[in-house]
Order: sequence, then structure tokens, then C-alpha cells
Amino acid sequence: MSEQLHISDSASKAEKYEALIPQIEALTGSEKDLIANLANICAALHQTFGWLWTGFYLIKENELVLGPFQGPVACTRIRFGKGVCGTAWKDAKSILVPDVEQFPGHIACSSLSVAEIVIPVFENTGKVAGVLDIDSDRFNVLDETDVYYLEKISALVTTLLNN
Repeated sequence: MSEQLHISDSASKAEKYEALIPQIEALTGSEKDLIANLANICAALHQTFGWLWTGFYLIKENELVLGPFQGPVACTRIRFGKGVCGTAWKDAKSILVPDVEQFPGHIACSSLSVAEIVIPVFENTGKVAGVLDIDSDRFNVLDETDVYYLEKISALVTTLLNN
């Protein structure tokens, strides 16, 4: 596959995801290196949706450690149960936060972030291996449509983790 995405600017959010997911599968299908694949997934999502920050944190030595991302510099390590990322890890479920000021214990890696989605990434065993973190600098951009499709992308990452 060429390293160029084909997404219509006039497509709805769901249509953009529907076009993007097969392209992500093609980008990652023949590559065995996890970091390379995560980097391309971040770039594809970031380029398509223009969020403030798009990235992965991976569990290492009982902390979430910054992995591939697109956007401004970020927090390097996040403890279990801390912030939105650590809470998604602890609860092993996706979290949509329309207003980060309303999330108790939110970690402000960037003062520009106003909304966030965190999607756990699972090993085949069901154990959380990391999280996909999306931050927006705009309200009313992130919603349940994003959660639905980002969970599909998380499932794709699960297959990449176990190859």
C-alpha cells in the first residue's frame, strides 16, 4: 500500500473511520514491528481527524509509558488509576471525557486539551497492555462514534501485539 491515505474531506465521521480502518489494516498487515505499526496508526488517525494529540501508552514495569504519538510533547509516565489513561487501564474500559475539567484527577499534559477519549488495548489474554489516548483542543468533537471505531482500532492493535 502507498503511504498516502485516501479519505474524503466531505465524508461523515463514521464514513471517515470506515475508509480509514482498511487502510490502517493495509499499512500494518505486513509489518511485524509493533512500534512502527503504532506510529503509523497514530499518524493515520491524527492526519484524518486533526486532534490535538493522538498516541499510545504501553504498560512497562507497572506504569503506562509514552509510546508513539502525534502532537505536542506529553507526559512520559502515568501510574495505575491516575488520570483518564490510568483509570481506563484500571477499569479496563473505554472512557469518553467531554470536558476534562469535570474528570476528577485529570492529568493536564497540555493546557490546550479540553476533551479526551482513552481506549484500552488488550492482550489476547484480556489483560490491558496499554491505551490509545486522544486529546482534543475543541469541545463537542469527541463522541460515542469515536469510541465505537477507536475500539475497533484497539482490537486491531490486539492482533498486532500477538503476532
